[in-house]
Amino acid sequence: MQDVLDIIKNVETVYGSNTAFTVLKDFERVLDELDIYVYKNWEDGELAEGPNIERHWVSCTFMWPAEKMPDPMGGKRLLDYDCKVKYSKSSMIQPRKIRKPDDIRPGSKKGKLDKLPIWLVEIQMPKKLIVDIYTGYAEEVYAKLDSGGDENITPEADPVDAVAAPAAPAAPAEAPAV
Repeated sequence: MQDVLDIIKNVETVYGSNTAFTVLKDFERVLDELDIYVYKNWEDGELAEGPNIERHWVSCTFMWPAEKMPDPMGGKRLLDYDCKVKYSKSSMIQPRKIRKPDDIRPGSKKGKLDKLPIWLVEIQMPKKLIVDIYTGYAEEVYAKLDSGGDENITPEADPVDAVAAPAAPAAPAEAPAV
């Protein structure tokens, strides 16, 4: 069972840690590169737990409302890349919005707690897959930078320390006007 307060604390932890935030962005980049978001409802998922970083794995748990279960074909696609995917039904405790006196918990000024049915999907992704996708992304970025392509692209730090990004070429210095 999930609690809204636990989810908020997890998100605060992610934003408070540069490593966790960077790993989460790379986790999402892998999902995007593998075209998971083309499957129904995958784009509607919210982070419930993670990223949990282990020696060889990174795992995250995402949640969806019960009526918006993500298409299992997206999870099946992840299996082809050695990811582990677990689906489970659960519930989330959420305070009710107060609109009438019956919505208030007895003896307090807070809303009653409701159990909402949700789907949880835990994805365990090998770090090697994250590094491989990141390496391809970094090579693409540097190829664009070297060719004078998009000036708005900036290389990101590698959270797994697997790729040492080469320095961008320096612009030639102009001669001072005399």
